[in-house]
Amino acid sequence: MRTINPWINFNGNAEEAFTFYKSVFGGEFTKIVRFGDLASDEFQVPETEVNKVMTIALPIGKHNVLMGNDVPEFMGRVNENENRSKIVVCAESTEEANKIFNGLSAGGEVEGPIGDSPWGTYAGMFRDKYGIEWIVEFDPSYNG
Repeated sequence: MRTINPWINFNGNAEEAFTFYKSVFGGEFTKIVRFGDLASDEFQVPETEVNKVMTIALPIGKHNVLMGNDVPEFMGRVNENENRSKIVVCAESTEEANKIFNGLSAGGEVEGPIGDSPWGTYAGMFRDKYGIEWIVEFDPSYNG
């Protein structure tokens, strides 16, 4: 398997959230497609949806891509308080872990402060200001 990339759904603020993520991770978007870009006679897009993001992609690290979209209104709202999944970021150092943790958790809710964990890693957990749950971890024993 080459990669597994997380995909996040938003209620109309995907571009704002991804701009925030870009400010923490760096890099450039490799794709931004809006619903209006795909509008045609066969695929009608309401005026309220044309500027919403259908696909956005931000490369993170060497082999990963964080992807997302705005969910169209006809599909209903995304539950921003869901807790079935988390995005795990495996940092290459405690310094990188701190930078990512502090950057992404700004304005959010820390569920587990970053620090030494009972299982031998350096880790922390939080929900960012967009309701997305993250775990940031550095494992000093991993030689990847």
